Amino acid sequence: MTGSAEIICVGTELLLGDILNSNAQYLAQQLAKLGISHHYQTVVGDNPLRLARAIAIACERSRLLIFTGGLGPTPDDITTETIADFFGVPLVENAEVLADITAKLAQRDRTMSANNRKQALMPEGADVLPNPQGTAPGILWQPRPGLHMLTFPGVPRELHTMWQTTAIPYLQAQGWSNGIIHSRTLKFWGASESGLAAKVDTLLKLENPTVAPYASDGVIKLRVSAKANSLAEAAQLIDPVAKEIKAIGGIDCFGEDDDTLGDAVGRLLLAHQATLAIAESCTGGGLGAMITAVPGSSAYFMGGIISYDNAVKEHLLDVSAKDLASHGAVSAPVAQQMAAGVRQRLATDWGVSITGVAGPGGGSAEKPVGLVFIGVANRTKTWHIECRFGHRKSREWIRLMSRNTALDVLRRALLNSACSA
Repeated sequence: MTGSAEIICVGTELLLGDILNSNAQYLAQQLAKLGISHHYQTVVGDNPLRLARAIAIACERSRLLIFTGGLGPTPDDITTETIADFFGVPLVENAEVLADITAKLAQRDRTMSANNRKQALMPEGADVLPNPQGTAPGILWQPRPGLHMLTFPGVPRELHTMWQTTAIPYLQAQGWSNGIIHSRTLKFWGASESGLAAKVDTLLKLENPTVAPYASDGVIKLRVSAKANSLAEAAQLIDPVAKEIKAIGGIDCFGEDDDTLGDAVGRLLLAHQATLAIAESCTGGGLGAMITAVPGSSAYFMGGIISYDNAVKEHLLDVSAKDLASHGAVSAPVAQQMAAGVRQRLATDWGVSITGVAGPGGGSAEKPVGLVFIGVANRTKTWHIECRFGHRKSREWIRLMSRNTALDVLRRALLNSACSA
């Protein structure tokens, strides 16, 4: 099947930014996996006239239209009705869909209403795209020769199930799946996007696989994508390029795809058979949350102390009262003593600490917002690094950068200790 796909997401709440449009991201990823070209995405509110215009434009440039949203029971759910009206066909009540809705409502101790009943209306000639989890089914329809349409509810969980169980087999049977597009994303911390892009400049000019740089939450990413007839063939195209990128990135490369810095640190601690404890001030437990988000982290993470108040730093972490008074809580000596104190208190191999000025207030000329000290301690030494994440960034950005940087400092220390062992 030739032609490209277009995603049309219906819902005023998307335009207002009330919810994140995760459905468009999911569908784009799924189309890529099927090797289906996808050139356009449209978001339109719950307005029949504007939705009809969006359909008219999409029909001129795309051969596969995928709709999400607007299939519910309320008056502003207008997708099915608008599609039928656009192509000049009547809506017909589907007896099987009506029975399915009735049964699902009964399971919830609810009775059929007029609003629920409208969900059983389908454009004449359209097939049902079953919804195993909800009351809003979709449609599979070819209103014109060479034009395919699929509709899904806006609930992501329902969409995902419907896509996997029905849409993928349908598209494959209709000849839409033309090989696959498979991607592998290499992740970096400590490098700049522009600097890394310059190092891999020649690779950015490749056509298959392609290499594309982008950044998210301080993590620099290089996505390597290959189009092939099978996953194995795509992997063969990606492998040498990924290997070359890793060699260029060196220690800055911490993982692939869904890996986090927490995952990278966890693997190294397990390899070293080492344990970790942490002490946090300005991040308020966020570092511990990132570490324990990794399944199996109890094998190496013993716990942490949120030492927000100086009294906690002094009495639980053995930070010197004199240093707190003379240097302040946000200082190199305090960061180091926090790391050493939590390591000793919880009897671990490694200790990591964070203390800083997250803002938006509390900064000074000497210690501006964004100044953060990260302490690290092992059985033989204690040290720190000083970071300045900038007063123009938000409080959450500074906290995020502090957490990730602390994990990266530990990651590099573990790698260096492995090299020197």
